[in-house]
Amino acid sequence: MDNPHEHPLERRLQLALPLAIVRTLAEQRLKKLARTVRMQGFRPGKVPYRLVVQQYGVQVQDEVLNEMAQGRFGEAVRSQELRVAGPARFEAMPTEQADTFEFSAVFEVYPEVVVGEWTGYTIEKPVVVVSEEDIERTLDVLRRQWVRYEAVERVAQKEDRVLIDFTGTLEGVEFAGGKGQNVPLILGNGRFLADFEQALLGMSAGEEKTFPLVFPADYPSAELAGKTVSFHTQVREVAAPVLPELDENFLRSVGVTEGGVTELRQELRLNLEREVRQKIGTLVKEQVMEILLQVAPIPVPQVLVYNEIQRMRQNTQEEMQEQAPKRPVPEMPDTLFEASARRRVTLGLIVAELVKRAEISAGAQQVQELIEEMASAYERPEEVVQWYTQNPAQRQQVENLALEDAVVRWVCEQVSVKDVVRSFEDMTRSVQAG
Repeated sequence: MDNPHEHPLERRLQLALPLAIVRTLAEQRLKKLARTVRMQGFRPGKVPYRLVVQQYGVQVQDEVLNEMAQGRFGEAVRSQELRVAGPARFEAMPTEQADTFEFSAVFEVYPEVVVGEWTGYTIEKPVVVVSEEDIERTLDVLRRQWVRYEAVERVAQKEDRVLIDFTGTLEGVEFAGGKGQNVPLILGNGRFLADFEQALLGMSAGEEKTFPLVFPADYPSAELAGKTVSFHTQVREVAAPVLPELDENFLRSVGVTEGGVTELRQELRLNLEREVRQKIGTLVKEQVMEILLQVAPIPVPQVLVYNEIQRMRQNTQEEMQEQAPKRPVPEMPDTLFEASARRRVTLGLIVAELVKRAEISAGAQQVQELIEEMASAYERPEEVVQWYTQNPAQRQQVENLALEDAVVRWVCEQVSVKDVVRSFEDMTRSVQAG
């Protein structure tokens, strides 16, 4: 057995099969086949044996060879205690022995995971306290989801909704998509180009304006990209945003039927605190995984990376089809997923080794707590808990997550953990940016 330079995990076994046994087994199968095979011009079971051999001989012999090769390969793997990753590829070898079929089995093995020293690694764990300002800010976002607009007799300002007519021309000629009538536009929401919205600030109902606008160089329309056009606009109406009062109607619209504003604030606090826990968990886990990649650098079997690429591509295609059933799914080359797939496979192998070596486990209590935490985000958490209880496949996924969390906790015990005080708003921005 040698170890080619092409890939550090690739192995090659030289194996041999006695052709006499191959021929005997193939002959036995062909004779059995002759008793049932159908062929035009002959009754079932009456096809001459020589015709059966002529028609199926090569196919049957190849089947026997493959099965015996698989068996011989399995014996060699067990005797040498090899941890094989994925199926082997068989290659016939030239030989001077007329009574022997010699071949190579080319395959990959799992890497040996060697964990280095944990010294010198530090994990920053955010410490976040949800403040009253965070709750007020979230309440304001909630109210804005139910905003209405009232016409005002003043100039337009940011967050107003304006109703406009506009016509755009390029070198004096109107261009496609450059004209609209009675178009509602909320200033500052980014629906139109920033310079277009900026030109509308300060205008009032009935006012008209003509102004130049330069399209960005990367604008999707090649006809307009980087070009300077002229827009003539007329504002038909300026309407100011009016947020709903914190009255009974609003509370009912957001699902609060008892407890009033106090209950709403308490629900918002619980939601924000749950969001904080999830974000902290995500940030800590990301740091743990980066440390694992550094303390246990390993090569990974190409076959496992390939399989993960196929799985990721299929999931992505299914998600795209669900979001836009009528839109054709674009081609997705392996390179699109390769880096992520390689990272996932690498971390999976390292985590599995740590679980085994350190005897890490997640008990039933940890699994139940994770299910209850996930269920708390839903309106009827008890039904979600019951659903996980009654669906073994879904519960298994939660058990896997609980085991991963147990690995994270174990790694945190091996390294230095530094608490870092952060605001909820700052951490939310950093997670989104990441």
